[in-house]
Amino acid sequence: MMRFFQFLLFFYLAAMVASCGKPIADFSFSDENYVAPVSVKFQNNSQNAAQYEWDFGDGSPFASSSTPKHVYSSSGNFIVKLKATKGKKTAVSEQRIQVVAPNDCLIELETDFGTMLVQLSNATPQHRDNFLKLAEEGYFDGMLFHRVIEGFMIQCGDPDSKTAKPDQSLGMGGPGYTVPAEFVDSMFHIRGAICAARQSDQVNPQKRSSGSQFYIVQGKPFSAEDLGIKEAKKGIRYTKEQRDAYTSVGGTPALDREYTVFGHVIAGMEVIDKIAATETDPRDRPKVDVKIIKIRVIK
Repeated sequence: MMRFFQFLLFFYLAAMVASCGKPIADFSFSDENYVAPVSVKFQNNSQNAAQYEWDFGDGSPFASSSTPKHVYSSSGNFIVKLKATKGKKTAVSEQRIQVVAPNDCLIELETDFGTMLVQLSNATPQHRDNFLKLAEEGYFDGMLFHRVIEGFMIQCGDPDSKTAKPDQSLGMGGPGYTVPAEFVDSMFHIRGAICAARQSDQVNPQKRSSGSQFYIVQGKPFSAEDLGIKEAKKGIRYTKEQRDAYTSVGGTPALDREYTVFGHVIAGMEVIDKIAATETDPRDRPKVDVKIIKIRVIK
């Protein structure tokens, strides 16, 4: 009988400890490609919490349901935040969800270091169509990432790189034409952004893009204070979503409205980091060639 009461006392004390502990915020959702408009169900895996506050990252009102459903009416890269509260104690968990537009194009970019899935935006149709045309022709296949700067970006698209010697300087080749700039406020230099390279303002005041050279942003996180300084300097104002993205996953905000962003990597971010970590020469060219094996248009 004594052991029985000891057993009950143990579980009573364990329950008391759990009830006094800090809440743990945690949630999940299915891993799939969401196409707007779409209803997403979130699974609440939090522990030891009495109240919940959901921020779905798209500017909609907060929700307090334990396991909410939320409709994303438009495409975007959203940060979902769950705040779990018990008494005066609060815990926060956040995750990123990607919602694509119904007609956005998806491509697979296969490299020596793995494959990235890239979403090309309909908001920049001239860059989208030009990139798709070149990809379908096999134009990029076999090209090198000829300029790599860790913490900044990885660059490709010079046709001269296909047959380049180890000591050859690269970065001047192209298809013989440029593409008009397409600056869109919703497209910014967040980590994973795919952007068009171009010549400098001195010879290219219209900021026209190279016909083929592009770069993929690796970047780094920025503080809210740093973003405020860049906003004042450029005369722009970032949305809450953009600020959250720059302060969490990072990017290169100094390039916003200077170079056209026309897509985003939605899977295979680790490939960017692997390429960016390669050893380079004084001209930022990898000492061991890293190339695009194949670009495939999915839809």
